[in-house]
Amino acid sequence: MFKRVYRLFQIARKLSTSGAIDTLNEIHEVPAPINLFFNCISIGSEVNNINNRNKPGEKLCLALQGMGTTFIKLGQFLATRPDIIGEEMAKDLEKLQDKVPAFDLFNAKKIIKKEIGEKQFSNIIEISEPIAAASIAQVHIAKIKNENHEKHVAIKILRPDIEKLFNEELDALMLFAYIIENTISKAKRLKLVEVVHLLREITNIEMDLRFEAAAANELYENTKQDLGFNVPKIYWNYTTKKILTLDKVDGVSIREHDKLQESGVDLKKLAENLIQYFLTQAVRDGFFHGDMHQGNLFVDKKGNIIPVDFGIMGRLDKNNRKFLAEILYGFIKRDYVKVAEVHFQAGLVPQDASKEEFAQALRSVGEPIFGQSIKDISGGNLLAQLFEITEKFNMPTQPPLLLLQKNMVVVEGVARKLYPETNIWDVSKPVLEDWLKSIKSPKASFDTALNTSAEIIKRIPNFPDLMDRADYALKLMAEGKLNLGIGNNKSLEIEQMKLKNFKNNIIIGFFGIVIVSLLVF
Repeated sequence: MFKRVYRLFQIARKLSTSGAIDTLNEIHEVPAPINLFFNCISIGSEVNNINNRNKPGEKLCLALQGMGTTFIKLGQFLATRPDIIGEEMAKDLEKLQDKVPAFDLFNAKKIIKKEIGEKQFSNIIEISEPIAAASIAQVHIAKIKNENHEKHVAIKILRPDIEKLFNEELDALMLFAYIIENTISKAKRLKLVEVVHLLREITNIEMDLRFEAAAANELYENTKQDLGFNVPKIYWNYTTKKILTLDKVDGVSIREHDKLQESGVDLKKLAENLIQYFLTQAVRDGFFHGDMHQGNLFVDKKGNIIPVDFGIMGRLDKNNRKFLAEILYGFIKRDYVKVAEVHFQAGLVPQDASKEEFAQALRSVGEPIFGQSIKDISGGNLLAQLFEITEKFNMPTQPPLLLLQKNMVVVEGVARKLYPETNIWDVSKPVLEDWLKSIKSPKASFDTALNTSAEIIKRIPNFPDLMDRADYALKLMAEGKLNLGIGNNKSLEIEQMKLKNFKNNIIIGFFGIVIVSLLVF
Protein backbone atom coordinates (compact mmCIF):
# COMPACT_ATOMS: atom_id res chain seq x y z
CA MET A 1 0.00 0.00 0.00
CA PHE A 2 2.84 2.39 0.91
CA LYS A 3 4.49 1.83 -2.47
CA ARG A 4 1.21 2.57 -4.27
CA VAL A 5 0.74 5.80 -2.27
CA TYR A 6 4.35 6.79 -2.96
CA ARG A 7 3.80 6.18 -6.69
CA LEU A 8 0.63 8.23 -6.44
CA PHE A 9 2.65 11.14 -5.04
CA GLN A 10 5.14 10.78 -7.88
CA ILE A 11 2.37 10.80 -10.50
CA ALA A 12 0.66 13.79 -8.87
CA ARG A 13 3.97 15.63 -8.92
CA LYS A 14 4.49 14.79 -12.59
CA LEU A 15 0.98 16.03 -13.41
CA SER A 16 1.50 19.28 -11.53
CA THR A 17 4.99 20.08 -12.84
CA SER A 18 4.40 19.00 -16.46
CA GLY A 19 1.72 21.59 -17.10
CA ALA A 20 -0.98 18.90 -17.52
CA ILE A 21 -3.19 20.29 -14.73
CA ASP A 22 -3.06 23.80 -16.17
CA THR A 23 -4.06 22.34 -19.52
CA LEU A 24 -6.94 20.39 -17.98
CA ASN A 25 -8.16 23.63 -16.37
CA GLU A 26 -8.39 25.16 -19.84
CA ILE A 27 -10.51 22.25 -21.09
CA HIS A 28 -12.73 21.86 -18.02
CA GLU A 29 -12.37 23.75 -14.74
CA VAL A 30 -10.79 21.47 -12.14
CA PRO A 31 -12.42 21.79 -8.66
CA ALA A 32 -10.60 24.06 -6.21
CA PRO A 33 -9.59 21.28 -3.73
CA ILE A 34 -7.90 19.34 -6.54
CA ASN A 35 -6.05 22.45 -7.75
CA LEU A 36 -4.96 23.15 -4.17
CA PHE A 37 -3.65 19.61 -3.81
CA PHE A 38 -1.58 19.84 -7.00
CA ASN A 39 -0.30 23.33 -6.12
CA CYS A 40 0.91 22.00 -2.74
CA ILE A 41 2.60 18.97 -4.21
CA SER A 42 4.50 21.04 -6.80
CA ILE A 43 6.04 23.40 -4.19
CA GLY A 44 9.78 23.65 -4.67
CA SER A 45 9.70 22.33 -8.25
CA GLU A 46 9.97 24.14 -11.54
CA VAL A 47 6.71 23.98 -13.45
CA ASN A 48 7.05 23.33 -17.17
CA ASN A 49 5.82 26.26 -19.23
CA ILE A 50 4.04 25.08 -22.37
CA ASN A 51 2.00 28.17 -23.04
CA ASN A 52 3.60 28.50 -26.43
CA ARG A 53 1.16 25.88 -27.71
CA ASN A 54 -2.17 27.19 -28.90
CA LYS A 55 -4.55 24.26 -28.54
CA PRO A 56 -5.20 22.54 -25.20
CA GLY A 57 -4.84 19.13 -26.86
CA GLU A 58 -1.36 20.01 -28.11
CA LYS A 59 -0.36 21.22 -24.64
CA LEU A 60 -1.65 18.00 -23.06
CA CYS A 61 0.20 16.00 -25.71
CA LEU A 62 3.48 17.72 -24.82
CA ALA A 63 2.84 17.35 -21.08
CA LEU A 64 2.14 13.61 -21.33
CA GLN A 65 5.21 13.10 -23.49
CA GLY A 66 7.35 14.70 -20.80
CA MET A 67 5.89 12.45 -18.10
CA GLY A 68 7.26 9.18 -19.41
CA THR A 69 6.24 5.89 -20.96
CA THR A 70 3.07 5.10 -19.00
CA PHE A 71 1.57 8.48 -19.80
CA ILE A 72 2.52 8.28 -23.46
CA LYS A 73 0.58 5.01 -23.59
CA LEU A 74 -2.31 6.62 -21.70
CA GLY A 75 -2.41 9.44 -24.25
CA GLN A 76 -2.24 7.03 -27.19
CA PHE A 77 -5.08 5.00 -25.73
CA LEU A 78 -7.21 8.11 -25.15
CA ALA A 79 -6.59 9.05 -28.78
CA THR A 80 -8.64 5.97 -29.73
CA ARG A 81 -11.54 7.00 -27.47
CA PRO A 82 -13.06 10.24 -28.82
CA ASP A 83 -16.27 9.19 -27.07
CA ILE A 84 -14.54 10.00 -23.77
CA ILE A 85 -12.36 13.03 -24.57
CA GLY A 86 -13.90 14.44 -27.74
CA GLU A 87 -12.87 14.22 -31.38
CA GLU A 88 -10.62 17.30 -31.40
CA MET A 89 -8.65 16.25 -28.32
CA ALA A 90 -8.30 12.71 -29.70
CA LYS A 91 -6.84 14.09 -32.94
CA ASP A 92 -4.27 16.14 -31.01
CA LEU A 93 -3.23 13.15 -28.89
CA GLU A 94 -2.58 11.14 -32.04
CA LYS A 95 0.56 13.27 -32.43
CA LEU A 96 2.16 11.72 -29.33
CA GLN A 97 5.60 10.42 -30.25
CA ASP A 98 6.44 7.09 -28.66
CA LYS A 99 10.20 7.42 -29.08
CA VAL A 100 12.71 6.90 -26.29
CA PRO A 101 16.46 6.18 -26.23
CA ALA A 102 17.37 2.58 -27.07
CA PHE A 103 19.10 0.26 -24.61
CA ASP A 104 22.45 -1.13 -25.75
CA LEU A 105 23.10 -4.16 -27.96
CA PHE A 106 24.93 -6.02 -25.16
CA ASN A 107 21.80 -6.06 -22.97
CA ALA A 108 19.65 -6.94 -25.99
CA LYS A 109 21.77 -10.04 -26.67
CA LYS A 110 21.60 -11.03 -22.98
CA ILE A 111 17.80 -10.90 -23.06
CA ILE A 112 17.59 -12.93 -26.27
CA LYS A 113 19.97 -15.61 -24.96
CA LYS A 114 18.08 -15.89 -21.67
CA GLU A 115 14.74 -16.18 -23.48
CA ILE A 116 15.56 -18.76 -26.17
CA GLY A 117 18.49 -20.57 -24.58
CA GLU A 118 22.14 -20.74 -25.51
CA LYS A 119 21.69 -23.51 -28.11
CA GLN A 120 19.07 -21.59 -30.10
CA PHE A 121 20.99 -18.36 -29.60
CA SER A 122 23.97 -19.91 -31.39
CA ASN A 123 21.80 -20.06 -34.54
CA ILE A 124 21.70 -16.26 -34.66
CA ILE A 125 24.50 -15.44 -37.09
CA GLU A 126 24.46 -11.68 -36.66
CA ILE A 127 22.36 -8.98 -35.02
CA SER A 128 22.32 -5.25 -35.67
CA GLU A 129 22.17 -2.23 -33.43
CA PRO A 130 18.56 -1.19 -32.69
CA ILE A 131 16.83 0.33 -35.74
CA ALA A 132 13.77 1.59 -33.79
CA ALA A 133 13.00 2.17 -30.12
CA ALA A 134 9.70 2.85 -28.36
CA SER A 135 8.47 2.95 -24.77
CA ILE A 136 7.79 -0.78 -24.50
CA ALA A 137 10.20 -2.44 -26.93
CA GLN A 138 12.88 -1.93 -29.56
CA VAL A 139 13.67 -3.67 -32.86
CA HIS A 140 16.87 -5.23 -34.24
CA ILE A 141 17.65 -6.78 -37.63
CA ALA A 142 19.26 -10.21 -37.49
CA LYS A 143 20.30 -13.18 -39.61
CA ILE A 144 19.28 -16.59 -38.29
CA LYS A 145 19.54 -20.26 -39.23
CA ASN A 146 16.10 -21.77 -39.63
CA GLU A 147 15.45 -25.23 -41.08
CA ASN A 148 18.89 -25.28 -42.74
CA HIS A 149 18.29 -21.90 -44.36
CA GLU A 150 19.56 -18.44 -43.51
CA LYS A 151 16.83 -15.88 -42.98
CA HIS A 152 16.87 -12.14 -42.45
CA VAL A 153 14.49 -11.32 -39.62
CA ALA A 154 13.39 -8.53 -37.33
CA ILE A 155 13.61 -9.19 -33.57
CA LYS A 156 11.45 -7.14 -31.22
CA ILE A 157 12.67 -7.07 -27.61
CA LEU A 158 10.85 -5.81 -24.52
CA ARG A 159 12.64 -3.22 -22.44
CA PRO A 160 14.20 -4.54 -19.22
CA ASP A 161 11.84 -4.29 -16.20
CA ILE A 162 9.22 -2.47 -18.30
CA GLU A 163 6.39 -4.70 -17.04
CA LYS A 164 7.19 -3.92 -13.39
CA LEU A 165 7.36 -0.15 -14.09
CA PHE A 166 4.05 -0.11 -15.93
CA ASN A 167 2.18 -2.15 -13.34
CA GLU A 168 3.44 0.03 -10.47
CA GLU A 169 2.42 3.24 -12.24
CA LEU A 170 -0.92 1.81 -13.35
CA ASP A 171 -1.67 0.70 -9.76
CA ALA A 172 -1.11 4.28 -8.66
CA LEU A 173 -3.14 5.65 -11.58
CA MET A 174 -6.02 3.33 -10.68
CA LEU A 175 -5.98 4.65 -7.09
CA PHE A 176 -5.85 8.22 -8.39
CA ALA A 177 -8.78 7.58 -10.78
CA TYR A 178 -10.82 5.97 -8.00
CA ILE A 179 -10.25 8.92 -5.65
CA ILE A 180 -11.21 11.46 -8.32
CA GLU A 181 -14.34 9.55 -9.39
CA ASN A 182 -15.55 9.15 -5.83
CA THR A 183 -14.90 12.72 -4.69
CA ILE A 184 -15.93 14.68 -7.78
CA SER A 185 -19.36 13.74 -9.10
CA LYS A 186 -18.81 15.44 -12.47
CA ALA A 187 -15.72 13.31 -13.06
CA LYS A 188 -17.79 10.13 -13.33
CA ARG A 189 -18.69 10.87 -16.93
CA LEU A 190 -14.98 10.68 -17.80
CA LYS A 191 -14.93 6.98 -16.78
CA LEU A 192 -11.41 7.33 -15.36
CA VAL A 193 -11.39 3.95 -13.60
CA GLU A 194 -12.63 2.26 -16.77
CA VAL A 195 -9.97 4.05 -18.83
CA VAL A 196 -7.13 2.90 -16.54
CA HIS A 197 -8.56 -0.64 -16.41
CA LEU A 198 -8.71 -0.86 -20.21
CA LEU A 199 -5.21 0.60 -20.46
CA ARG A 200 -3.94 -2.10 -18.10
CA GLU A 201 -5.58 -4.81 -20.22
CA ILE A 202 -4.04 -3.43 -23.40
CA THR A 203 -0.55 -3.00 -21.97
CA ASN A 204 -0.61 -6.46 -20.35
CA ILE A 205 -1.23 -7.90 -23.79
CA GLU A 206 1.49 -5.70 -25.31
CA MET A 207 3.92 -6.86 -22.61
CA ASP A 208 3.57 -10.46 -23.71
CA LEU A 209 4.93 -10.63 -27.24
CA ARG A 210 3.45 -14.10 -27.70
CA PHE A 211 0.05 -12.38 -27.98
CA GLU A 212 1.33 -10.10 -30.72
CA ALA A 213 2.89 -13.11 -32.47
CA ALA A 214 -0.43 -14.95 -32.25
CA ALA A 215 -2.26 -11.92 -33.68
CA ALA A 216 0.19 -11.67 -36.58
CA ASN A 217 -0.15 -15.39 -37.21
CA GLU A 218 -3.96 -15.23 -37.21
CA LEU A 219 -3.91 -12.31 -39.64
CA TYR A 220 -1.44 -14.27 -41.81
CA GLU A 221 -3.72 -17.33 -41.89
CA ASN A 222 -6.79 -15.20 -42.69
CA THR A 223 -5.15 -13.31 -45.55
CA LYS A 224 -2.65 -15.76 -47.07
CA GLN A 225 -4.92 -16.24 -50.10
CA ASP A 226 -5.47 -12.47 -50.55
CA LEU A 227 -3.22 -11.45 -53.42
CA GLY A 228 -1.49 -8.16 -52.71
CA PHE A 229 -1.50 -8.34 -48.89
CA ASN A 230 1.45 -10.14 -47.25
CA VAL A 231 1.77 -10.55 -43.49
CA PRO A 232 5.33 -11.36 -42.30
CA LYS A 233 5.89 -14.93 -41.12
CA ILE A 234 6.42 -15.58 -37.39
CA TYR A 235 9.37 -17.70 -36.23
CA TRP A 236 7.98 -19.39 -33.14
CA ASN A 237 11.26 -21.05 -32.13
CA TYR A 238 12.72 -17.53 -31.74
CA THR A 239 9.64 -16.05 -30.04
CA THR A 240 8.88 -15.89 -26.30
CA LYS A 241 7.11 -13.59 -23.87
CA LYS A 242 9.88 -11.00 -24.17
CA ILE A 243 11.04 -11.37 -27.78
CA LEU A 244 9.22 -11.61 -31.12
CA THR A 245 10.89 -12.71 -34.34
CA LEU A 246 9.35 -12.33 -37.79
CA ASP A 247 10.40 -11.89 -41.41
CA LYS A 248 12.36 -8.74 -42.18
CA VAL A 249 10.27 -6.47 -44.38
CA ASP A 250 11.79 -5.84 -47.79
CA GLY A 251 9.87 -2.87 -49.02
CA VAL A 252 9.37 0.86 -49.09
CA SER A 253 7.32 2.78 -46.54
CA ILE A 254 3.89 3.60 -47.96
CA ARG A 255 4.55 7.27 -47.17
CA GLU A 256 7.45 7.41 -49.71
CA HIS A 257 5.31 8.11 -52.79
CA ASP A 258 8.20 9.11 -55.07
CA LYS A 259 10.05 5.83 -54.47
CA LEU A 260 6.84 3.86 -55.02
CA GLN A 261 6.23 5.57 -58.35
CA GLU A 262 9.85 5.03 -59.40
CA SER A 263 9.42 1.30 -58.79
CA GLY A 264 6.32 1.26 -61.02
CA VAL A 265 3.65 0.92 -58.30
CA ASP A 266 0.17 2.12 -59.35
CA LEU A 267 -0.76 4.51 -56.51
CA LYS A 268 -4.45 4.58 -57.49
CA LYS A 269 -4.70 0.79 -57.33
CA LEU A 270 -2.67 0.73 -54.13
CA ALA A 271 -5.07 3.18 -52.45
CA GLU A 272 -8.10 1.13 -53.50
CA ASN A 273 -6.48 -2.13 -52.38
CA LEU A 274 -5.67 -0.70 -48.96
CA ILE A 275 -9.30 0.25 -48.29
CA GLN A 276 -10.64 -3.06 -49.60
CA TYR A 277 -8.15 -5.21 -47.66
CA PHE A 278 -9.04 -3.42 -44.44
CA LEU A 279 -12.80 -3.79 -44.96
CA THR A 280 -12.40 -7.43 -46.01
CA GLN A 281 -10.56 -8.21 -42.78
CA ALA A 282 -13.28 -6.48 -40.77
CA VAL A 283 -16.44 -7.93 -42.34
CA ARG A 284 -15.18 -11.28 -43.65
CA ASP A 285 -12.81 -12.30 -40.86
CA GLY A 286 -13.92 -10.14 -37.94
CA PHE A 287 -10.24 -9.55 -37.18
CA PHE A 288 -8.36 -6.51 -38.43
CA HIS A 289 -5.15 -4.57 -37.96
CA GLY A 290 -6.05 -1.81 -35.51
CA ASP A 291 -3.24 0.64 -36.25
CA MET A 292 -2.82 0.95 -40.02
CA HIS A 293 -1.05 4.30 -40.12
CA GLN A 294 1.71 5.08 -42.63
CA GLY A 295 4.52 4.02 -40.29
CA ASN A 296 3.09 0.49 -40.07
CA LEU A 297 2.62 -0.13 -43.80
CA PHE A 298 5.24 -1.06 -46.41
CA VAL A 299 5.03 -1.89 -50.11
CA ASP A 300 7.32 -4.33 -51.95
CA LYS A 301 8.47 -4.13 -55.57
CA LYS A 302 5.38 -6.02 -56.77
CA GLY A 303 3.01 -3.56 -55.08
CA ASN A 304 2.09 -5.91 -52.23
CA ILE A 305 1.07 -4.24 -48.97
CA ILE A 306 3.04 -5.49 -45.94
CA PRO A 307 1.75 -4.52 -42.46
CA VAL A 308 3.92 -4.48 -39.33
CA ASP A 309 3.33 -3.96 -35.58
CA PHE A 310 0.45 -6.17 -34.49
CA GLY A 311 0.14 -4.88 -30.92
CA ILE A 312 -3.29 -3.33 -31.54
CA MET A 313 -5.83 -5.57 -33.27
CA GLY A 314 -9.59 -5.28 -33.58
CA ARG A 315 -12.11 -8.09 -33.34
CA LEU A 316 -15.79 -8.12 -34.31
CA ASP A 317 -18.27 -10.92 -33.69
CA LYS A 318 -20.62 -12.06 -36.44
CA ASN A 319 -23.47 -9.82 -35.29
CA ASN A 320 -21.23 -6.75 -35.22
CA ARG A 321 -19.89 -7.60 -38.66
CA LYS A 322 -23.40 -7.91 -40.08
CA PHE A 323 -24.36 -4.70 -38.31
CA LEU A 324 -21.32 -2.90 -39.73
CA ALA A 325 -21.89 -4.13 -43.28
CA GLU A 326 -25.59 -3.26 -43.19
CA ILE A 327 -24.84 0.21 -41.85
CA LEU A 328 -22.13 1.03 -44.39
CA TYR A 329 -24.10 -0.46 -47.26
CA GLY A 330 -27.19 1.45 -46.13
CA PHE A 331 -25.19 4.67 -46.26
CA ILE A 332 -23.92 3.80 -49.74
CA LYS A 333 -27.49 3.10 -50.94
CA ARG A 334 -28.70 6.20 -49.04
CA ASP A 335 -31.34 4.08 -47.33
CA TYR A 336 -31.36 5.84 -43.95
CA VAL A 337 -34.55 4.17 -42.76
CA LYS A 338 -32.90 0.78 -43.24
CA VAL A 339 -29.80 1.97 -41.36
CA ALA A 340 -32.03 3.18 -38.51
CA GLU A 341 -33.86 -0.17 -38.43
CA VAL A 342 -30.57 -2.04 -38.16
CA HIS A 343 -29.63 0.13 -35.16
CA PHE A 344 -32.95 -0.59 -33.45
CA GLN A 345 -32.84 -4.33 -34.21
CA ALA A 346 -29.34 -4.51 -32.74
CA GLY A 347 -30.62 -2.86 -29.55
CA LEU A 348 -28.15 0.01 -29.84
CA VAL A 349 -30.80 2.72 -29.64
CA PRO A 350 -33.10 3.11 -26.59
CA GLN A 351 -36.58 1.70 -27.28
CA ASP A 352 -38.27 5.01 -26.54
CA ALA A 353 -36.33 6.86 -29.26
CA SER A 354 -37.99 7.90 -32.52
CA LYS A 355 -36.93 5.78 -35.49
CA GLU A 356 -37.90 8.60 -37.86
CA GLU A 357 -35.82 11.18 -35.98
CA PHE A 358 -32.88 8.79 -35.88
CA ALA A 359 -33.14 8.20 -39.64
CA GLN A 360 -33.25 11.97 -40.14
CA ALA A 361 -30.09 12.38 -38.05
CA LEU A 362 -28.36 9.71 -40.13
CA ARG A 363 -29.43 11.50 -43.31
CA SER A 364 -27.77 14.68 -42.02
CA VAL A 365 -24.53 12.72 -41.83
CA GLY A 366 -24.79 10.74 -45.04
CA GLU A 367 -26.10 13.23 -47.59
CA PRO A 368 -23.13 15.66 -47.54
CA ILE A 369 -20.66 12.92 -48.47
CA PHE A 370 -22.14 11.61 -51.70
CA GLY A 371 -20.97 12.76 -55.08
CA GLN A 372 -17.69 14.03 -53.64
CA SER A 373 -14.17 12.72 -53.98
CA ILE A 374 -12.34 11.67 -50.88
CA LYS A 375 -10.30 14.88 -50.90
CA ASP A 376 -13.50 16.81 -50.17
CA ILE A 377 -14.71 14.48 -47.43
CA SER A 378 -13.53 14.85 -43.85
CA GLY A 379 -13.59 11.47 -42.15
CA GLY A 380 -12.98 13.25 -38.84
CA ASN A 381 -16.02 15.50 -39.30
CA LEU A 382 -18.13 12.49 -40.31
CA LEU A 383 -17.10 10.64 -37.15
CA ALA A 384 -17.71 13.72 -35.02
CA GLN A 385 -21.28 13.90 -36.34
CA LEU A 386 -21.83 10.20 -35.63
CA PHE A 387 -20.60 10.69 -32.07
CA GLU A 388 -22.97 13.61 -31.68
CA ILE A 389 -25.82 11.37 -32.79
CA THR A 390 -24.66 8.73 -30.33
CA GLU A 391 -24.80 11.26 -27.51
CA LYS A 392 -28.16 12.71 -28.59
CA PHE A 393 -29.89 9.32 -28.67
CA ASN A 394 -28.13 7.97 -25.55
CA MET A 395 -26.61 5.09 -27.50
CA PRO A 396 -24.08 2.97 -25.58
CA THR A 397 -20.51 3.06 -26.82
CA GLN A 398 -19.33 0.01 -28.75
CA PRO A 399 -15.50 -0.09 -28.27
CA PRO A 400 -14.85 -2.67 -31.06
CA LEU A 401 -16.82 -0.59 -33.57
CA LEU A 402 -15.20 2.57 -32.24
CA LEU A 403 -11.72 1.16 -32.93
CA LEU A 404 -12.83 0.13 -36.39
CA GLN A 405 -14.32 3.56 -37.14
CA LYS A 406 -11.16 5.23 -35.89
CA ASN A 407 -9.00 3.01 -38.06
CA MET A 408 -11.23 3.62 -41.07
CA VAL A 409 -10.37 7.30 -40.79
CA VAL A 410 -6.65 6.43 -40.65
CA VAL A 411 -6.88 4.12 -43.68
CA GLU A 412 -8.88 6.75 -45.54
CA GLY A 413 -6.15 9.30 -44.79
CA VAL A 414 -3.39 7.01 -46.07
CA ALA A 415 -5.42 6.31 -49.23
CA ARG A 416 -6.04 10.03 -49.71
CA LYS A 417 -2.31 10.75 -49.63
CA LEU A 418 -1.65 7.99 -52.17
CA TYR A 419 -4.37 9.06 -54.59
CA PRO A 420 -6.49 12.10 -53.61
CA GLU A 421 -9.38 11.25 -55.98
CA THR A 422 -10.12 7.88 -54.40
CA ASN A 423 -13.72 7.58 -53.29
CA ILE A 424 -13.93 5.38 -50.20
CA TRP A 425 -17.62 4.65 -50.74
CA ASP A 426 -17.24 3.47 -54.35
CA VAL A 427 -14.28 1.31 -53.37
CA SER A 428 -16.08 -0.16 -50.34
CA LYS A 429 -19.27 -1.12 -52.16
CA PRO A 430 -18.12 -4.39 -53.84
CA VAL A 431 -16.58 -5.71 -50.61
CA LEU A 432 -19.77 -5.06 -48.63
CA GLU A 433 -22.04 -6.40 -51.39
CA ASP A 434 -20.08 -9.64 -51.70
CA TRP A 435 -20.08 -10.27 -47.97
CA LEU A 436 -23.78 -9.48 -47.51
CA LYS A 437 -24.61 -11.82 -50.40
CA SER A 438 -22.50 -14.55 -48.84
CA ILE A 439 -24.26 -14.37 -45.46
CA LYS A 440 -27.70 -14.20 -47.06
CA SER A 441 -27.14 -17.01 -49.56
CA PRO A 442 -29.35 -20.14 -49.28
CA LYS A 443 -26.36 -22.21 -48.14
CA ALA A 444 -25.37 -19.72 -45.44
CA SER A 445 -28.97 -19.50 -44.24
CA PHE A 446 -29.30 -23.26 -44.13
CA ASP A 447 -26.02 -23.68 -42.24
CA THR A 448 -27.02 -21.06 -39.72
CA ALA A 449 -30.45 -22.61 -39.30
CA LEU A 450 -28.93 -25.99 -38.54
CA ASN A 451 -26.73 -24.49 -35.82
CA THR A 452 -29.48 -22.73 -33.87
CA SER A 453 -33.08 -23.75 -33.32
CA ALA A 454 -34.06 -20.09 -33.07
CA GLU A 455 -32.95 -19.53 -36.63
CA ILE A 456 -35.01 -22.52 -37.78
CA ILE A 457 -38.13 -21.00 -36.23
CA LYS A 458 -37.35 -17.67 -37.90
CA ARG A 459 -37.65 -19.40 -41.26
CA ILE A 460 -41.31 -20.30 -40.56
CA PRO A 461 -43.73 -17.86 -42.27
CA ASN A 462 -45.10 -15.05 -40.05
CA PHE A 463 -42.56 -15.74 -37.33
CA PRO A 464 -39.51 -13.54 -38.15
CA ASP A 465 -40.94 -10.24 -36.96
CA LEU A 466 -42.47 -11.82 -33.86
CA MET A 467 -39.21 -13.53 -32.92
CA ASP A 468 -37.19 -10.36 -33.50
CA ARG A 469 -39.49 -8.50 -31.10
CA ALA A 470 -39.30 -11.29 -28.54
CA ASP A 471 -35.51 -11.32 -28.79
CA TYR A 472 -35.41 -7.57 -28.28
CA ALA A 473 -37.75 -7.80 -25.26
CA LEU A 474 -35.56 -10.47 -23.66
CA LYS A 475 -32.52 -8.24 -24.17
CA LEU A 476 -34.30 -5.36 -22.42
CA MET A 477 -35.28 -7.65 -19.54
CA ALA A 478 -31.69 -8.83 -19.17
CA GLU A 479 -30.50 -5.20 -19.02
CA GLY A 480 -33.16 -4.31 -16.46
CA LYS A 481 -34.83 -1.83 -18.80
CA LEU A 482 -38.18 -3.68 -18.90
CA ASN A 483 -40.13 -3.75 -15.64
CA LEU A 484 -42.55 -6.70 -15.34
CA GLY A 485 -43.60 -5.89 -11.80
CA ILE A 486 -41.62 -8.71 -10.21
CA GLY A 487 -40.10 -6.54 -7.50
CA ASN A 488 -38.11 -3.38 -7.75
CA ASN A 489 -34.68 -5.00 -7.50
CA LYS A 490 -33.11 -2.34 -9.68
CA SER A 491 -34.04 0.43 -7.24
CA LEU A 492 -32.65 -1.62 -4.37
CA GLU A 493 -29.37 -2.06 -6.23
CA ILE A 494 -29.16 1.69 -6.86
CA GLU A 495 -29.80 2.43 -3.19
CA GLN A 496 -27.17 -0.08 -2.13
CA MET A 497 -24.72 1.50 -4.55
CA LYS A 498 -25.41 4.94 -3.05
CA LEU A 499 -24.67 3.61 0.45
CA LYS A 500 -21.48 2.00 -0.79
CA ASN A 501 -20.38 5.23 -2.44
CA PHE A 502 -21.16 7.14 0.75
CA LYS A 503 -18.95 4.79 2.76
CA ASN A 504 -16.20 5.04 0.16
CA ASN A 505 -16.39 8.82 0.19
CA ILE A 506 -15.84 8.88 3.95
CA ILE A 507 -12.81 6.60 3.65
CA ILE A 508 -11.39 8.44 0.67
CA GLY A 509 -12.02 11.84 2.28
CA PHE A 510 -10.05 10.77 5.35
CA PHE A 511 -7.31 9.39 3.10
CA GLY A 512 -7.21 12.69 1.19
CA ILE A 513 -6.85 14.70 4.43
CA VAL A 514 -3.94 12.48 5.48
CA ILE A 515 -2.21 12.99 2.10
CA VAL A 516 -2.61 16.77 2.19
CA SER A 517 -1.39 16.85 5.80
CA LEU A 518 1.69 14.85 4.90
CA LEU A 519 2.41 17.17 1.99
CA VAL A 520 1.88 20.43 3.87
CA PHE A 521 3.35 19.47 7.21
